[in-house]
Amino acid sequence: MAAAPTPADTPPLGKYLASTGHKRQGDQNLASFLSDPSRDVLPKSEMMKLWKGFLLLTEDVLGFWMSDKPLVQQALASELAEILLSITTASISLSFLRGFWETTVREWNSIDRLRIDKYYMLVRRFVNASFRLLIREEWDSTTTAEYNTILTARGGPLCPEDIRVPASLSYHLADIYLEELDKALGNTPTRSLPAPLSTILTPFLTLAARTPTADGEDDEGGPRRRKRPRLSTPTYTNLTCNACATDPTSEGALESGKLKKALLRQLFEVASEQDTRDANRRKMYAFWKNHTEEEDEESGERRYAIAIGSSHFFTRFLLRHASKNN
Repeated sequence: MAAAPTPADTPPLGKYLASTGHKRQGDQNLASFLSDPSRDVLPKSEMMKLWKGFLLLTEDVLGFWMSDKPLVQQALASELAEILLSITTASISLSFLRGFWETTVREWNSIDRLRIDKYYMLVRRFVNASFRLLIREEWDSTTTAEYNTILTARGGPLCPEDIRVPASLSYHLADIYLEELDKALGNTPTRSLPAPLSTILTPFLTLAARTPTADGEDDEGGPRRRKRPRLSTPTYTNLTCNACATDPTSEGALESGKLKKALLRQLFEVASEQDTRDANRRKMYAFWKNHTEEEDEESGERRYAIAIGSSHFFTRFLLRHASKNN
C-alpha cells in the first residue's frame, strides 16, 4: 500500500473549489489528484469535506450554493459532473459519486426553495455523467452493481430503509432516470453496448417494493401536492434500439416482446420477495397482471417505448403514494 500522504503532499481542498477563472484547470487537477496511483484512496471524511465544499458555502470556498446566474449554474453543474469522467479509475469515480450522493441526501432538507431548482439540475447532470461512466466501462457487471449499491445503501437516494432520504429527491430521480440514460446513449461517439435495463431499474423496483405507502398524504401527513403532469410520454429514441435485460455482450439489443417479458418477470420476482411490503406487493402484482394480459394495439416503436418504461413508470406511480416514516 502506498504511504499515507503528508500534509505537504495533500493540497488544500479549497484549491480545487475556488471560483476563479482557472476553475476548469482546478477540476482537472482534482481529477488527476484523485486518480494518482501513488496515493491512497481519499478517506471518506476528506471526501465528504470535499463535497460539502462543492455544494455548500464553507469558510474555504464559495460553492455551488452561491452560484446564482443561470448560465453560471449550468456551467458549474456540468463541470462538477464531468469530474466523474475525468477520473481515470472507475473505482475512484464511484467513490467520488458516493460522496456526492451521501452529501446531497444529508444536506437536501437544508436547501431553501429559492435554490432547489439548481440542485435538481445538478442531480440531473450527475445521473447523466454516471450513465456515461457505465457506458465507458461497457456496462461492466461489477461496476454497475457497485453503482446500484451506492444508490440503495444507507445514505443513498434510493435507500428504502433510510428515513433521511427525502421523497422529493427519490421522485425526481424516478422522473429523469430513463430520460438521462437515453441522452447518454445518444451522446456516445460510437454505438455502445446495449443498456441492461433490468439491472438499471433494480434500485427503483426494490424501492417500490419496500417503501412505506400512505395514499393521498405527503411526508408530514397532510394532503399531497399534485405535481404538474408531463405534456407527453417520452419515447426514448436512443434507448428503444439499444437495450437488453442483464447481459449486453451475450444478449445484444433485444426486440420489444422479449424485453417487455424480461422487465415484467423481474417486477414479478421483486414483488414475490419476502421483504416486499404487502400493500406494495398487491399493487405490483396488479401492474404485472394488467401489462401481461393487455392487448396492445400501438405501433411497434410505441410498444417498445412502453416496454422500456413500464417498470419505471410503475415506480413513479408507487412513489407518488409514498411517505417516509419521519
